[in-house]
Amino acid sequence: MISRRALEIATAILTGSFGVAVLVSSIDNGIGWTAAGVDAGTFPFVIGVIIVVGSLYNLARGYLPGGTLASVPVAITAIELRRLAGLFVPAALFVALIPIVGMYPASAGYVFTVLALPGHQSLLRSLVMALATPLALYVVFERLFQVTLPHGAFAAAFGL
Repeated sequence: MISRRALEIATAILTGSFGVAVLVSSIDNGIGWTAAGVDAGTFPFVIGVIIVVGSLYNLARGYLPGGTLASVPVAITAIELRRLAGLFVPAALFVALIPIVGMYPASAGYVFTVLALPGHQSLLRSLVMALATPLALYVVFERLFQVTLPHGAFAAAFGL
C-alpha cells in the first residue's frame, strides 16, 4: 500500500526532475535576447521555472504535516495498484516495442493484451479487435493521410 504522503512526495520529485531537465535543455538552446530577438530556449526556460517552483511547493505540502490530503494514510491499496499496473505495463511495453517490431504488430499486441488478459473480452473477440486495429491504422494513416508509421527494426532488417 502506498500512503498519500509518499505519493505526493514522489510526484513532486518526478515533476521537479522534469522541470530541471527542461531548464537544462533550455539553457543549452540559449535564453535571453539576441540581435534576432528572443532566444529559442527562453520560453521553455520560463515554463521549466514554473514547473520547478510548483514541484517545490507540492513537495513542501506533501512533506509537512498538517490538515492536507497528504495525511491520509492510504492512497492506493494493493488492488488499485494491480489495476494501475494492468494499464501501465501494457502501455509501456507497447511504446517500447514500437521501434523494434513497428507500430502495427505493437498495436495488435497491445489491444490483445488489454482486452484478453484481464478477461474483459473473449479470446476470439480480442483477437479480432487486435487484428482490426493495425488494419485500421494502416488504412487511415498510410493510405488516406499518406503518413508512414514506424515499421520497426525487424521490417528494416528484411528491407520492408
